[in-house]
Amino acid sequence: MCGIAGFINTNSAPASAVVLKDMMDVIAHRGPDGEGQWVEGEVALGHRRLAIIDLTAAAHQPMQTADGRYVITYNGEIYNFRELRLELEAKGYRFHSDTDSEVVLNAFAEWGVQCLLRFNGMFAFAIWDAKQRQLTLARDRYGVKPLYWSVKGNTCLFGSEVKSILCHPAVKAEMDLPGLMEYCTFQNFFTDKTLFKDIHLLPAGCYVVLRNGVNSKPEITRYWDYQFEEPETSKTEDEYAEELDYLFRQAVTRQLVSDVDVGGYLSGGMDSGSIAAIASQQIPNMRTFTCGFDLSSASGIEMSFDERSAAEQMSNQYKTEHYEMVLKAGDMERCMPAIAHHLEEPRVGQSYPNFYISGLAGKFNKVVLAGTGGDELFGGYPWRYYRAVVNDDFEHYTDKYYSYW
Repeated sequence: MCGIAGFINTNSAPASAVVLKDMMDVIAHRGPDGEGQWVEGEVALGHRRLAIIDLTAAAHQPMQTADGRYVITYNGEIYNFRELRLELEAKGYRFHSDTDSEVVLNAFAEWGVQCLLRFNGMFAFAIWDAKQRQLTLARDRYGVKPLYWSVKGNTCLFGSEVKSILCHPAVKAEMDLPGLMEYCTFQNFFTDKTLFKDIHLLPAGCYVVLRNGVNSKPEITRYWDYQFEEPETSKTEDEYAEELDYLFRQAVTRQLVSDVDVGGYLSGGMDSGSIAAIASQQIPNMRTFTCGFDLSSASGIEMSFDERSAAEQMSNQYKTEHYEMVLKAGDMERCMPAIAHHLEEPRVGQSYPNFYISGLAGKFNKVVLAGTGGDELFGGYPWRYYRAVVNDDFEHYTDKYYSYW
């Protein structure tokens, strides 16, 4: 997972290594395998490491380019980093580690922010350019990796979690009322707001440049966005199925790149089950993990919430080393303080089962594959749609759907 944090004093005041350490210590849970700090002049960059690729000290962060111009602190995984490394080596770059973070660093040195369009993966990073005296923060296309940032007076701060930013003496924890209204309206955030005043979540597919200078203003740029366009030529259903099969297998296989064991969540649904089907072909005795519910006092529709039986059938079919746990009444209340500490803001979804099952998986694996979005992509929630199935056209469908809900 890794954790990153840091800040830049835009008035050129020296950065404090003591403050940076506080910002890193509070997110030690993100990186138990090591920590690193880089402080020079007005800039401070910190890193907490969870070692996944290249477990040696050569992969230690923050990391500098050979000429010392660029410094990176990075959280994520670039699945095509080996291909990019070959391209960079052909341009004369030399690598001292086998990690993807060094590829990201040298890619930025070669192509600048245009390197973001070359990355296939999930990432959040900060890169300091000592020549231009500017700090670039960037986040992956889908926003898988979190990155918060804030400007307080002459200090620009960032972190993988809000709690890092709150450790800086320039920041005070205050409620953001517009953010609260947004959350209460949609049960989520659709802008860059958080519940914390003046602390923002960098939007997915964006980067922001923080420059030295008292009057400098952050510049947020979107480098990628969705393009929902009809293709010029349509394909047959079989052709689409073949393309989907290829893309899905490629996506799962890419995410198996790791120097530590890879496991998977197995809920019994089609998303995690499909991932396990592909991954287990390449990982002998792959570990899978399921979270179920105590049904001793359940009735009616509640009986369907426990998916252990389906998960066990899949585990048997894919020959995985399977582990499961059962949640009981009171478990949600018991873990709520810890969940609030880690999530920092309420989020839609079954956070507390995820909290418990990740604790179980963490006893065996550092990396666990999870299926997210399968139901949304393939209409897996029929109860949302069946009230508006028979329609004259799309406009009729949206009117009926809206009226029902």
